[in-house]
Amino acid sequence: MRETELYAPVKAFLEAQGYEVKAEVKDCDVVAVRDDAEPVIVELKLQLSLTLLLQGVDRQAISDHVYVCVPSGKGARWRTQIKDAVRLCRRLGLGLLSVRNGVVLAHIDPGPYAPRKFKRRRDLLLREFQNRVGDPNTGGQVKRKIITAYRQDALRIAMYLSDMGTVKPAIARDTLGIPKAASILQADHYGWFERVERGVYGLRPHGVEALETYADVVALLKA
Repeated sequence: MRETELYAPVKAFLEAQGYEVKAEVKDCDVVAVRDDAEPVIVELKLQLSLTLLLQGVDRQAISDHVYVCVPSGKGARWRTQIKDAVRLCRRLGLGLLSVRNGVVLAHIDPGPYAPRKFKRRRDLLLREFQNRVGDPNTGGQVKRKIITAYRQDALRIAMYLSDMGTVKPAIARDTLGIPKAASILQADHYGWFERVERGVYGLRPHGVEALETYADVVALLKA
């Protein structure tokens, strides 16, 4: 598909709403005018991109009614892309159109964006920040698992088991000051712990390896 193939469906879509439509007006791909209303501007591209979004934002200096338009895709990947694109366009105040088999789909109309704040997400963020010991991660890291407060607590239990051999959840909770010690041992999310008898846990070989893999974090926790 060429960008020019998007024009006819978009033109027909806007004309059906009573607009007079013309192409390539003052660097704008599509301009639609109806009576004395503010003009509608549509920028056409073959894929969602930063370039397309920047063009849309630039056109907002002319009109509040700006859309970006791309060919519609298929499958789960497209559904994920379009969902993310709608969120981004909403934040930018842009409308989003796609064209499939000559039919225009309007995913979101232009409009001011008022971001919602989620108190629970903020509280979880602050709790995780406060519960972490030191700063064990590097921004943007991809090769090593993120060191969360939960992982640090699991490492502290593994350190204790490495020295003591076994532990009861209540002792781990009280001795190490880890409120979730029981759930960490019972869930064994990382495969580090094993139940050696009722209410008593030991360290698996993977737990021993974890202490070596995260030696720098272990040193931080010891300090």
